[in-house]
Parts: sequence; C-alpha cells; structure tokens
Amino acid sequence: MEMSARSQLSPGGRTGKPLAGILSRRPNTDPPMISRLPRFLYALVWLPALPLALLRLLWRARRQPAYLANLGERLGRYRHAAPRPSVWVHAVSVGETRAAEPLVRAILAQWPDHHVVLTAMTPTGRETAQSLFGGEGRIVSVYLPYDVGLCVDGFLDHFQPTFGVIMETELWPTLLARCRARAIPVMLANARLSARSAARYARWPSLTRLTLGALATIGSQTEDDGRRLAALGAHAVVTTGNIKFDITPPAPLLALGRRFRARIGDRPVMLLASSRDGEEALVIDAFARLADPSVLLIIVPRHPQRFDTVAQLAEARGMRLRRRSDEAPIEASTRVWLGDSMGEMFAYYGCADVALIGGSWLPFGGQNLIEACAVGTPPVIGPHTWNFSQIAEQAVAAHAAARAEDAADGVRIALALLKDADRRRERADACRTFAAAHTGATQRSVALIEAMLTGFPAAH
Repeated sequence: MEMSARSQLSPGGRTGKPLAGILSRRPNTDPPMISRLPRFLYALVWLPALPLALLRLLWRARRQPAYLANLGERLGRYRHAAPRPSVWVHAVSVGETRAAEPLVRAILAQWPDHHVVLTAMTPTGRETAQSLFGGEGRIVSVYLPYDVGLCVDGFLDHFQPTFGVIMETELWPTLLARCRARAIPVMLANARLSARSAARYARWPSLTRLTLGALATIGSQTEDDGRRLAALGAHAVVTTGNIKFDITPPAPLLALGRRFRARIGDRPVMLLASSRDGEEALVIDAFARLADPSVLLIIVPRHPQRFDTVAQLAEARGMRLRRRSDEAPIEASTRVWLGDSMGEMFAYYGCADVALIGGSWLPFGGQNLIEACAVGTPPVIGPHTWNFSQIAEQAVAAHAAARAEDAADGVRIALALLKDADRRRERADACRTFAAAHTGATQRSVALIEAMLTGFPAAH
C-alpha cells in the first residue's frame, strides 16, 4: 500500500487519528534523578570500555587497516565543515546502509534544503555509503562516535541535526539522552527486535526503558517487532513495514549479473549468499557430495576479511576455485567461484538460478532474503531465521522461499530446483510477486517523520 508522505498514521500503521497528537502526549522522558541511575552507571562503564574499544580497533585493523582511518571521528572530532541544515541518519554497517538507501533518497526529496549526515560504525558500512551515494553532493558520510558524553556532544555540536533517524536496532543510551535534551527528535526506523534480542534487553529493564523512551517514535518492520518493543517500554510504535522491499535492483548491477552469467555459460548456478563463519564448510561438503560436476557454486561471504579463509576451505577439499577479483575465465572444471567483492550482491543474485541464504544454516538469525526475491532468484533458507522471522514465514507461505532442515537439506532442495526448470520459473514468479506486495514502507516512514516533527515537544 502506498501512502503520501503527508498521510496521517496511527499506531499499527493504519490511517486514522493523527500520530502527531499522540506524540505530543508522549510520556515524560526526563525522569526523576533516581530513575537516571542506570544511565549514570552505564556512563561509568564506558570509562574503562573506551580504551578497550580503541584497542579493539587496532586488533581489527590487522585484517582491515581501514579501521584506523578517520579515528578522530570515533571520538567526536570532525575535520570537514558541517553542512547546514542537516538530517542525521545512522546505519551501522553494510546491511543497514543498503536498507537505508530508499529512505535517504526520500528524505533528500522531502527536505530539499537539507543535507544528510550518514553515519556508520564499520569501514565496510562507510564504503557501502560511498558506493551508493558517492555522486550525491548533499550527503556526508562519517563515523558515529562512541557513546561517551564528550564524544557524543562533539558530534551533535558539529553537525547540529534537525532530526535523526536510526536504522533497525542500533540504540545508544547516552546519544539518545543528549538528543532528547537538545530537543532533537530521533526516530528508530525499520525497527526489528527478535524474541532473543528482546530477552537480552529485558535483563536491563530500567536502562532499556529510558533508552527507548528517549526516542520520539518507532517505525517497526512487523507488528510482532512493535509488540516486543512496546513491552520493553517503547511508545508511539507504528508498523511501517520493511524498507528493504522498496530497494530497486540497480540497473548497472543487473547488467553486471548478465555479464557474470555470460562468463559462466549455461551451467546450473547455486549461490551461497552472505554466508557466515562455519556455514561455508557445511555447504561445500554437502555440495561436493551431492552436486553434479556441471553445477557451479558461488560463495559470497558476508564479511570481506573472510574471503581468503573461504578460498582455503574450498581448495582444501579439492574444489577447483576461481575468484571474482582475478577476472580469470570460469572453466568447466571450476566448482566454486568466490565472490570476493563488496556491493555487488544484486549482480550475484542476478546470475544465479537458486540461492542459499546465509546466516540461517547456523545460529546467526539469518540474512535478508528480499534481494533474492526482488530479482526472481528463489531463496532456500535454513532453520535459523529469527532476525527475519515474519518475512521468512510469509515468503515460505507465498511459495517464494523454501525452508530446509539443515545445510545438506538446503543443498538437496536447491539441486532439485536446478533440475526442474518449470518449478523454478514458478518460484521466480512467486518471488517477484511477494516482493512487490510488500512495498510502501519508505513512504510510511517519511509520513511518520513528518508526524514526529509536528508532535515532538521542546526540551524541558
């Protein structure tokens, strides 16, 4: 369902009573001093944690030197001039940055006099922002500082955003408290909260309630996400849907996928997408045992620092491997093609016949299956999909995705689809229909932002 950015929303995502009125009666988020104790204790924890966080950057820089670049930004120190006026959008890493793209572009269109300060926590998230928005002069990409008062104040003093939007699950108590004190309304957009994550937050009820209470509003992906957030103390929660359904597969990446396919030829192609540590070995072993030599397995690990490790896994099992990066021919004897590149997932989906969705074969909670559906590549998911539980269930019910018991079962299901062209075409059609039926979350989120700006009270 599409909705004008000026539509009125009520909790649950239905049209009705204006949300601005609800927001204006939001609970007081400036509690008595005794109730601020959890936040004070949290701030104390950061005193020893900050040096450890910096040491962790040094450790991660062994594999990714980019972690040491722009180090001052993590402490709230920014070298370049701040654009005015600005909107702050936070996307933790690669997945959240990609998910934010439709909303960022909608914000630029809705507030044409504003710039967007797009923050990330990882180098890959920042690189993704550059690949998506590198030609957009109204977007500045920087790191969000650590959640320490002086660092957060440095960020807010420098950029002075009109309002903020945080994607999905990233909540920083000090940052949100400082925004609330400065009357900077912040929305949690595309919010998701699994039952497991909700149980973890529930261990710290006072701090969780204060943190969620500092948000002006929340747009949840599903009603279940919204109910879990409300149970933890969130208010003004609106079900807006999943913005990832609004991502349009970029034409250049679809063209790249066709070039990939031309290099591969008419071989059946199985893709393991966004795989996590331990999953590649399970899939490779099952593939080596079950697949005909004509089938090509493409593996695209979620984290780039694992590219070499995955290559070694395949080669240690006697699987002839080629890499995306070496531009070498993909011979008939090649069994595994390693997708060692970033920002090309749509191209990999576009050249594959069926996709195994990573993160779901071991207890990681699953990765996004929406991109596969958007290009009509039937996804196969494993048993661990709690991060996307409702979407996974809906996709299976719509015959857009297949559920497997484990990695070996997933490979068997994928191979069966590769052998049945008619069934594969039916699944591809169901994928596109499923993806198209869930669009509109971006427009609903923009409407929620407008309602937030209307109803957000001044600081006390």
